[in-house]
Formats: sequence, structure tokens, C-alpha cells
Amino acid sequence: MSSSHTAVPITVAHGDGIGPAIMDAVLFLLKQAGAALDIDTIEVGREVYESGHSTGIKPEAWDSLRRTGVLLKAPITTPQGKGYKSLNVTIRKTLGMFANVRPCPTYAPFIPTAHPGMDVVIVRENEEDTYGGIEHRQTPEVTQCLKLISRPGCERICRYAFEYARHHERKTVSCFVKDNIMKITDGLFHEVFDQVAAGFPDINSEVHIVDIGSARLANEPTQFDVICLPNLYGDIVSDIAAEIAGSVGLAGSANIGDEVSMFEAIHGSAPDIAGKGVANPSGLLHGALMMLDHIGQGDVAQTLHNAWLRTIEEGVVTADIRDGGTERKYVGTDAFAHAVANRLGQSPETLKPVVYASSVEETTTKGATRLARPVKRLEGVDIFLDWDEGDRDPNELGKRLNAIADSTLPLTMITNRGTKVFPDGLPETFCTDHWRCRFTGTGSDALTNRAVIDLLTRIEDAGIDFIKMEHLYSFDGERGYSRGQGE
Repeated sequence: MSSSHTAVPITVAHGDGIGPAIMDAVLFLLKQAGAALDIDTIEVGREVYESGHSTGIKPEAWDSLRRTGVLLKAPITTPQGKGYKSLNVTIRKTLGMFANVRPCPTYAPFIPTAHPGMDVVIVRENEEDTYGGIEHRQTPEVTQCLKLISRPGCERICRYAFEYARHHERKTVSCFVKDNIMKITDGLFHEVFDQVAAGFPDINSEVHIVDIGSARLANEPTQFDVICLPNLYGDIVSDIAAEIAGSVGLAGSANIGDEVSMFEAIHGSAPDIAGKGVANPSGLLHGALMMLDHIGQGDVAQTLHNAWLRTIEEGVVTADIRDGGTERKYVGTDAFAHAVANRLGQSPETLKPVVYASSVEETTTKGATRLARPVKRLEGVDIFLDWDEGDRDPNELGKRLNAIADSTLPLTMITNRGTKVFPDGLPETFCTDHWRCRFTGTGSDALTNRAVIDLLTRIEDAGIDFIKMEHLYSFDGERGYSRGQGE
């Protein structure tokens, strides 16, 4: 098909395993459908890792990504063993791809699912949360992973979710958080979600605790439309949604940034079937359709998407699509691509035809709201210890620390794995070698770092191993730290 569009520069990575085969099939379909693309090819993945680039991408490839602003990427293989970082995470975070978008529709009765009519889109924050990968082994028995949530990060993803809903004529955005436990981090996400929702009165909004929200999604997904989540929950929920929709192998994914965006399948490189010509290109194709919509070629995406739906309706599928109540004709990767190409210009007869917006999706995520700086006051310090003496009696530790503390920073609490064990702890509480010791100022004046340093010096002189500390601040008089469990 011919195209009236001006060619748009994109970067393409063929990946590993089944990646090259499904990318060739998708590029064939894009050409047949009339997509106007100026393709620059880069190499990423296993061979790049093993050639000495621990990130899985060569330095010169970054130039292509920054020049085109669009990456269509096939699955890659990360070598097993320590020292190799996830390429996806590296690209997303380095280039500011803050939003991961995964549409999860069903195709019943042509692809088996227990939930006909499901049509959920997962919008996941892509840069923050535990995916900062900031982890430490602090004692022989205890490790930690930092969960970082920022107000600008929350605002960008929440605003994107509502603007996506408006652009795609969706009616409701649901937020999943766990702020009944993580009241400060997830509480911030909830707070910002509500603030952003107020600016979209034409779209319904609701908030669920992530565990019950996920259970409801798995049981009755048709009650959800667009779901907006922090990073970790979004990663888990998006795979659940894709699987209950019919198959993870069919799902595409968009990673949206202000300057660069990446489009891909959500499945892996499947090296066990590489080279056999049986891989399903549909997941990567759906990523490519999102790419076409992103670059303003929604008409091409609509034509190609409807041809794919017609192909599925007529029972032409790859070997991974099993069962179902329709007659099947199983074909390989290339034959499936040609079957879709032969149906360009046709629309499905049973499934609902797709309609893409004629305009490029516009968002206003740049420049998150800068709040006035609050009054920040140091009120105390949590000092974490590696302490493994005797029977690990918290009362003994409390006695030693009380002898060290002074009236400026008295000891007020000791917790073990977050649960208060001193004063007035219970003997049934299991204790490890990792202790959080809270010292809180009692005077009307704000504490100084000098008081904290002096306390740390006395702890060091007493031969007690401190491994970390966290300042306890209030902001405009509001406490900026959590209480201990049982405090």
C-alpha cells in the first residue's frame, strides 16, 4: 500500500533468539501496510553483552536512539550470572521513558479466555519504586531494597494515564496502591493521583488497595478500563492482565518518554524455538501498532490491526495459540505474516474493528508542578546497627544505648525488622541481627547534624557497629517518617 505520510526516522533492534525472525515479519507487514519509516538498525543484546559491554548496548547506539526518538525492539537475551544489568531497565531509565503502556484486550471466541469482553490498559510508572535497584546487604542476616517514590514521578505517570484515557476515549482510570501499609510512599502516589484526577472531570477515577484490586482484576477484569500503578505493582499486574486476556505472547508494550519512546513485545527471546520458524510475531506487531499511533500514522495502524483481527477470526494462527472453539490453520512465522498482509484492507466480522485517532497523542507531562519548598526540620535520627551479642536481648541493647545517649538525642525506640522491641517489647517477637534505633530530640530548637555526628561518635567509641542512618524530618510541621510497628 502507498502512504501519504512523510517518512519518520525510527531505530530498530532485531534482538536475540526469535527476535530476528519476528522483527523481519513485522517489518514486512509495516512495509506492506504503507508505513512511512526511515529505519536505522542497531545491535543490542547477547552478543553485545558478551563482547564486553555490560549494559548490552554499544555507546554509538545511543546516538541513534537520541536522533530518532523511537525504538522498535525485538526481545533480547541477558546472559545468566552476575554483572549483567537489564537492558530494558537501562534504556528506560537513561532516556526517561517514564510510562509503560500495555493494552490487554481479549479476542474471544477465537483465542481462549475465561473473560470475554475484557479490554484493560495497564499504565505503569517505569523509573522509580524498587526498580532503582538500590540494594544492600547490611548484616549477615538482613538485606534491604530502597523504594523511592517522587512527587514529579507520580504526577507524570498519573497525568499520562488520564491523558491516555481521554485520547483513547476511555471512561475510567483506576489506581492500585498499598498505602494502608506504606503510608508515605504509596500514600504520595495516591495523593497525587487524586490531585491529577481533579483536573479531568470528564473521566471517572477510583483507588484500590493493590491486593484486592488485583484479585478483582483476575476475577472480573471487565470492571476495569485503564489502571495506573507504581512500578513494581505495574510489572506484576500487567503480566497478570495479559495472561488472563489470552496470552502473554500476544501483548505489545510501549515505553513512553518526553524525548525517546520504545515499543516491543512483552515476551522473552524464547531461544528454545529460535530458528524453527514457528514464533508468533503478534506481540511485537502490537508494539509496532502502538509505535505507528505514537508517530502519527494511526491510519496505517488501523488498517494493519484490522487485518490481523480478520486473520485471527479466520483461524490462521501460530502453534502457540491452542484450544478455542474455532477451526484452526496452524502456520509458521512468515506464513502468518503473509496471511495478515493478504487481508490488508479487510475488517473483522465478529470482533470489533479498531479505530485509531487521527491525531498524534499529545501529553503535558513535561515540567511537573514545582511546589513551594516546605520548612524542613530535623527532629531525630534512626541509626541502624549490626548487633549480634548474647541472646539478642533488645533490653540489653536498650540499656547500652541509653548509657550512650544524652538529653539532646535520647533513645526513644528500638525496632527489629520494623517491629518495636524496646521499650516494652514482647518476648515472642523474633529478632535478627539488624536493629533500628530511634533517637528523637526533645528541645524546641531544631537538631543539628553536629548532634547526630556526636551521637554516632559515642556509638563508635562504645564498639557498636552502626551500618546506616536516616534523618527524621518534618515538613511544614508534618511528620515525614513512619512510626514503628507497634509504636
